[in-house]
Amino acid sequence: MKLSVIMPVYNERGTILDILARVRAVDIDKEIVIIDNLSTDGTREIVEDLDLPEVRVILQDRNRMKGNSVKKGIAAARGEYLIIQDADLEYDPQDYPALLAEIERPDVLCVLGSRMLGAAREGSKLPPSSFDVGRRLLSDYFNTLFGTDLTDIATCYKLAPTALLQRMDLVSDGFDLDVELVARFVIEARARGQEITEVPIHYYPRSVAEGKKIRWTDGLTSLAAITRFRFAEPVG
Repeated sequence: MKLSVIMPVYNERGTILDILARVRAVDIDKEIVIIDNLSTDGTREIVEDLDLPEVRVILQDRNRMKGNSVKKGIAAARGEYLIIQDADLEYDPQDYPALLAEIERPDVLCVLGSRMLGAAREGSKLPPSSFDVGRRLLSDYFNTLFGTDLTDIATCYKLAPTALLQRMDLVSDGFDLDVELVARFVIEARARGQEITEVPIHYYPRSVAEGKKIRWTDGLTSLAAITRFRFAEPVG
């Protein structure tokens, strides 16, 4: 199997079936692992009733946060590569093929889907918001500490070999898993003489009123995580 799509879900009744259909429509040999984080809006019941051959569902016993759900999905994955897919409609699964084409280069360890590069490709910028400021701040701080020039470390789309992810001792349970993953990728790539690369992707941001769940406090946690994982060890 080529790809495992890890989909953490919490209270996404309005989008879960739509994003699932979009992921299934991508012409790649894949599985979809949905991890419901004890949704209370009817999402849990929707995913419990799914009967699709390429979809597996994991039900959390309580709200253990997004990062914990992603780790559960990583542990359960069976594909050669793995990507994280939010259960809203901000990201476009039709970007998977471009990400996969990039990671199959022998000098590339993992690939990030960059929202910044995607907007630049289209001759525009991401809409100004506190989320955009936070994105840029995290990437700038990360680049300063790690000596990198990445444009979007907080992106959802991170594509890496499943075997590598399953060997990593990931510890973050919240949104800070995003930056822990990139920190560990950079350290691992340097140890192996490989690269972390970015590919432009499409992005359709939603507001808090539309269901966006990340908050400014998650940004502070992520800044602390960047510092904490600066000297993590490669898995070897």
